[in-house]
Amino acid sequence: MTNYVLVHGAWGGGWMWKDVVSLLRSKGHDAFPVTLTGVGERNHLARPEVNLSTHIEDVLNVLRFEDLTNVVLVGHSYGGMVITGVADRVPELVAHLVYVDALLPEDGQSAVDMNGVTPREDDWLMQPPPGMEKLTPQPTATWVERLHLAKPIENQAFSRTFIKATQGVRRDTGPGSGTWRAADRVRADPAWTYHEVETGHLVQAEKPAELAELLLSLH
Repeated sequence: MTNYVLVHGAWGGGWMWKDVVSLLRSKGHDAFPVTLTGVGERNHLARPEVNLSTHIEDVLNVLRFEDLTNVVLVGHSYGGMVITGVADRVPELVAHLVYVDALLPEDGQSAVDMNGVTPREDDWLMQPPPGMEKLTPQPTATWVERLHLAKPIENQAFSRTFIKATQGVRRDTGPGSGTWRAADRVRADPAWTYHEVETGHLVQAEKPAELAELLLSLH
């Protein structure tokens, strides 16, 4: 049995992993879809001081209180910032790190740095894209806090996989550009396993069966 811990992207919630979680559990594994503080069903906890460190602590607490080890830690989009911080803090609990069309920060980078998005200085909430059901505003501090790592993620003992959604136009600047730069960084790196899925950015919603199959192949 494998323990999968799944971290959603910006403005989302654990609900985004519903179909993937069902598929993983149907194969006899445990799956823990985390909802980060201040978004999704926890949007009532949004405060200006909620930041990236808060979100890293959210996931660390799941690992601690569920007594999880040998974890496959999965992050989508902004969730890549979170899982990188978690894996840096407790590498001994992580067996495999999986980025699903996600940001892949290096030491000292923020989500804003990676995507080239500039938040309004007078607004403590970043608004989600229009027309997307159930997405909620997310505290701006989660976007602007820089992540500091003890060492490069490639130097850790656990395995690493990057899954790139390839549907749509490549962006080299602005929203969405960070995932393309991450893919360029790891595609030919022997420290990584690299996969492409012909789908849009919301891989877990558009291709849940294919994503679950990829995750199941890792253990």
